[in-house]
Amino acid sequence: MFIDQDQCTGCKQCLVFCPVQAIRMVDKKAVVTADLCVECNNCFRSACCKPGAILPEAHLPWPRSLRNLFSDVCSEFERTGVSGRGTEEMKSNDVTGRFSHGEVGIGIDIGRPGLGASMRDIDLFTRRLANAEVFFSDDNPVTFLLEDRTTGAIQKEVLDERVLSAVIEIKVPVEKLSGVLSLLKGLATETRTVFSVGLISRLKEDGSIPALRIAEEEGFPVQPSAKLNVGLGRRGS
Repeated sequence: MFIDQDQCTGCKQCLVFCPVQAIRMVDKKAVVTADLCVECNNCFRSACCKPGAILPEAHLPWPRSLRNLFSDVCSEFERTGVSGRGTEEMKSNDVTGRFSHGEVGIGIDIGRPGLGASMRDIDLFTRRLANAEVFFSDDNPVTFLLEDRTTGAIQKEVLDERVLSAVIEIKVPVEKLSGVLSLLKGLATETRTVFSVGLISRLKEDGSIPALRIAEEEGFPVQPSAKLNVGLGRRGS
């Protein structure tokens, strides 16, 4: 983002709209700290700047443009045609059929407004998960940044970029879920940001959810607002 110093009146209205505190006042003018800015365009879209001093950069070179891809909800990942940080909704499994019986989908949402995440944070997760021999979702933007899925290493040229958040999407057999959740608990003590974990699993014929029991055994309490797909919109219906 760019703030035209000739147009800025120093009203400070834009400060509260930056989710990563990348805008500061210098000599009574608002200035963007480039290293902190994640190119989310939130300050621009908020229309808080009456003189119009806030403008998106005309062209974001690679790998700087990666910040916008993961941070601006209106940006579109050209490889998949999907906006946002992940693939199409994982919870629409009854329609897409991405996860079969005996499999568990895991979405790891790293970062948040006010804190953000560096690609080095995400690289820590992908490397550890690769060691656990998980399957990385094909159409996920993080997966496209991997140099090698077997090692989980993210491309070196993007490691110094910061984003508002990113979602790692993986799939494991249900019998591997306990080990992966234990691994994630360990990462909680090492990462420099925050993360949440979402599980996607099919119900068994008796209505039980093996993934739910395993998560509770590993100390992951399931939130009461968990999303359940009731099967509306099934293929062929």
